[in-house]
Amino acid sequence: MAFDGSISRPLVGIATGLIQNPAHSVPAHGIGDRYIQAVRFGAGADPFLIPVLGKGHDAQSLASRLDGLFLPGGRPNIEPHHYDGPPFPDDEFRDPARDATTLPLIGACLELGVPIFGVCRGLQEINVALGGSLHYRIHLVEGKLDHRMPKDGDMDVKFGLKHTISLDPYGMLATLVDTVEVRVNSAHGQGIDRLAEGLAVEAVAPDGIIEAIRVVDAKTFAIGVQWHAEWRFDEHDLASALFRCFGDAARDRRAARLNSYGET
Repeated sequence: MAFDGSISRPLVGIATGLIQNPAHSVPAHGIGDRYIQAVRFGAGADPFLIPVLGKGHDAQSLASRLDGLFLPGGRPNIEPHHYDGPPFPDDEFRDPARDATTLPLIGACLELGVPIFGVCRGLQEINVALGGSLHYRIHLVEGKLDHRMPKDGDMDVKFGLKHTISLDPYGMLATLVDTVEVRVNSAHGQGIDRLAEGLAVEAVAPDGIIEAIRVVDAKTFAIGVQWHAEWRFDEHDLASALFRCFGDAARDRRAARLNSYGET
């Protein structure tokens, strides 16, 4: 296979979810535009939408052709049987095919050294893929804040800065900004309960909920954040730095792939 060495932008796969298209009776594969723009302009990468493949896809083959994997948020929560959690109520939104797509893909990307960046549900997927568990409803846990999106207001209000997070002063995130406290938005009902082995906590909310994680022994960038870093990726200092670092890691991955085919 020959590659055009002049094409330097890395290819970043973005996980999609199944959505119901009002104009059709069958589900569609989709994701919000903000995620795409954040990968395109914040990371400087070419976004590639990964369809909801479900069970039976070859995660290793797909991962081998990616320069980065971006795991966005989504309304459906991860099925609790993946972490031995209690069953969902009957009216819970579900997308088991996304679970079946992303959870094995995370493992394959980590094995092959493909950079990973997870946002909101994406952070939760990394934790579950590596053996951790989730709180089903954080606001029902004693001593925890209500981290859900405000019901009223426009999107700028719903994704406005809501609370402060504390960064590990010795962690990776703290090296990206000249502070150990950052204000972030908050729009999630679930969150990490049991942290998976092999993950380090990079940031926490005032109530102790984990807001950022890092895969300790990853070969490259492998970070998840609980807030929606894509929303103000071009204005929020930490979000901008995270997307930039993710893009840099994806470019390194692309260069390594090109070199493996004899390119320079």
